[in-house]
Amino acid sequence: MKTVVIASNNPGKIREMRSILAPFFDRVLSLGETGVVCDPEETGTTFEENALIKARAVCAATGLPALADDSGLCVDALDGAPGVFSARYAAMHHVDDANALLLEQMKAVPDGERSARFVASVALARPDGSVVIACGQCRGSIARAPKGDGGFGYDPIFALPDGRTIAELSDEEKNRVSHRGEALRALAAKL
Repeated sequence: MKTVVIASNNPGKIREMRSILAPFFDRVLSLGETGVVCDPEETGTTFEENALIKARAVCAATGLPALADDSGLCVDALDGAPGVFSARYAAMHHVDDANALLLEQMKAVPDGERSARFVASVALARPDGSVVIACGQCRGSIARAPKGDGGFGYDPIFALPDGRTIAELSDEEKNRVSHRGEALRALAAKL
């Protein structure tokens, strides 16, 4: 496979996925570079279902192999929330800042009970109808306050076992330990 389209409009995800996928494909295009507008509704109840919905829709729209991910933060003290609703979590609670909301919800939770994990499912849909799926996780905990200027989304409040947040890592470090990096490497191994 020479070319793949990243089925996302999120600049952070596109940059991250391009960096990880570069060794495996000759061309890694963003959805915007194809000139196609495609934003399917994520109606799945799992990360895998949502990744498949997006990958299949972009593959059908572009005629090219399409790679999509669905990922999110699962916090044990919140019974796995925000989970598959991670991207829409703030809006569901009628606030602008998902990180501030999560920190508020977690403020009474003791340090030893703040475990969480980032989860990613990636799906590659091909024009012949075949799909390849892989998953990855990154375990850590919810910090008491945001730290770091890198990354995006929940990265500033997700602390690794060494105490640094994902937002404090270089891009290379993040790609080595992230849920998305693990999922994309697992997918590449399947190809």
